[in-house]
Amino acid sequence: MSNIKQNASEEAEFAKPLYTPIKRRSFFMYAGATAGATALLLSGCDDDDNEIVTPNGTVNLGSGDVGVLNYAYALEQLEAAFYAQVKATPAADFSTLEKDYFSQVAAHEAIHRDFFKAAINRDAPGQIIPGLTPIFTSIDFTKRASVLATAKTFEDLGVAAYNGAGKYLKTPAYLVIAGQIVSVEARHAAYVRDLISPGSFADDSIIDANGLDKAMEPVDVVTAAQSFIKEKLDASRVGK
Repeated sequence: MSNIKQNASEEAEFAKPLYTPIKRRSFFMYAGATAGATALLLSGCDDDDNEIVTPNGTVNLGSGDVGVLNYAYALEQLEAAFYAQVKATPAADFSTLEKDYFSQVAAHEAIHRDFFKAAINRDAPGQIIPGLTPIFTSIDFTKRASVLATAKTFEDLGVAAYNGAGKYLKTPAYLVIAGQIVSVEARHAAYVRDLISPGSFADDSIIDANGLDKAMEPVDVVTAAQSFIKEKLDASRVGK
């Protein structure tokens, strides 16, 4: 997974343009974002993938590495919007510790979102999906139980999404970063699960008999997330 053989100075120089938009957030400086040198292997994408928003309004996530990154970007937009709302209007029955925790998570998800936005704009100009419109009408942000249930849904889905999409990435450096991001998502998921039901952070509903975390295909993840997103997403070519 980590066969990237570049020295530190090359990584630092390469990464400068990507870090610039969010340089104040040190967490973003993962381990050297070096994937742009391979241009995301985008030369093989066909013309159909270039129509990001179809005439009927469907958002096409695309194919190849850029499809995977757009897919991750869509999910991180959703999570970032959710946690920004949780932070702005915390549940009345949250403890002080829980408020502080969700403020941290809001920062993490905003960083993840900004990373994918910067990476796609740099390495695949003109192929990024638009900003998405979240639908949170089913969530009662004033109630702890409602917020935690939604957070559990999003975090478990996010972990399964990264686990299922990793195999489609052709660019090693982005696979490394995806692994670093999913580990953070898994920490979020474990904490939220334990807030809801102590000891459920790694139960049989998410860990299989082989001791592996659940993985889901992009089309299945998008189907599960679609009710929270106004725009219809098409993930049928992600990884193709």
